[in-house]
Amino acid sequence: MAAMTALFGIMAFLPSYAQNSWKDYEKAREILESTKLETRIGFLADSLCQGRATGTRGGVEAAAWLARQFEEIGLMRLDGSWFKSFKEDNGVVGRNVIGIYRGRKGGDSEKYTIIGAHFDHLGVLDGKHYPGADSNASGTAAMLTIAEMLKSRDNYGNTIIFVGFDGNEADMAGSRAFWKLIEKGRLFDPHTGRAITKDKISLMVNIDQIGATLSPLRQSRKDYIIMLGNHSISPSKRDVLYTCNRLFITHLDLGYDYYGSENFTKIFYRLSDQRPFVDNGIPAVLFTSGITMKTNKTYDNAESLDFPVLRRRILLMFHWLDKML
Repeated sequence: MAAMTALFGIMAFLPSYAQNSWKDYEKAREILESTKLETRIGFLADSLCQGRATGTRGGVEAAAWLARQFEEIGLMRLDGSWFKSFKEDNGVVGRNVIGIYRGRKGGDSEKYTIIGAHFDHLGVLDGKHYPGADSNASGTAAMLTIAEMLKSRDNYGNTIIFVGFDGNEADMAGSRAFWKLIEKGRLFDPHTGRAITKDKISLMVNIDQIGATLSPLRQSRKDYIIMLGNHSISPSKRDVLYTCNRLFITHLDLGYDYYGSENFTKIFYRLSDQRPFVDNGIPAVLFTSGITMKTNKTYDNAESLDFPVLRRRILLMFHWLDKML
């Protein structure tokens, strides 16, 4: 039955796929194959950013850099600024970085898709630098790459909000603050001037720790990706990831739970910045490559990442979003 469902999913995609030749994606693929991915992760994991702890000089440096990246990509500011500040429970000031890409292909441009990744990490503890290359420079760099790739297509009806969340290490303070802006009607579309409200958000996508191949789903394969929350999206779209994985020849090993455990799946689905959206009934998914023995260690550096597999993951996420938007 599952195989039959997947087959029908592929057949449903064939008409739109036929209209989109490989040439339509050449620019996006060129962006992916550039050296920007390594450069971005290298910058965030460098000692200049001091481990990117919220409220530190390194954290501010990372936030300012992320804003410059959004500007170079051509995203729009919200309320005239890239930043939305908030206070953690201990009084430390954090800064979410937000950029918007307005859909240009008709459709319902007042429907919003949110794509996020936290850029903060542990910082410097007891004189030791925690670079956080996988957690979560990898997710931040993936989000930026996807933003560039989607903008190169410029072919969507929905408006996309890209968010670099700060304060993830403080019980997701940044994503909770971001949700409060929506809840209180204090987040405004720079194009229409109208509030971005809960009922206008069609999907939230979070990318957290996506660069390593140290915790494979099966020991025989290191080329994998985990997507949690597929159950939250429309039943008619639950086979889109599988279909894109076949049609666009990324051929990754797909996991829709956390290593086969129902309990751990429930726990991990609520352990990152999609949680405020999940708690408020917004369809939300998490893309990850899982926790590894290097997570939150001083040796979570760029050299420990698998860039060829990371590029395949980004390519699959891009094609999935291209079909979901």
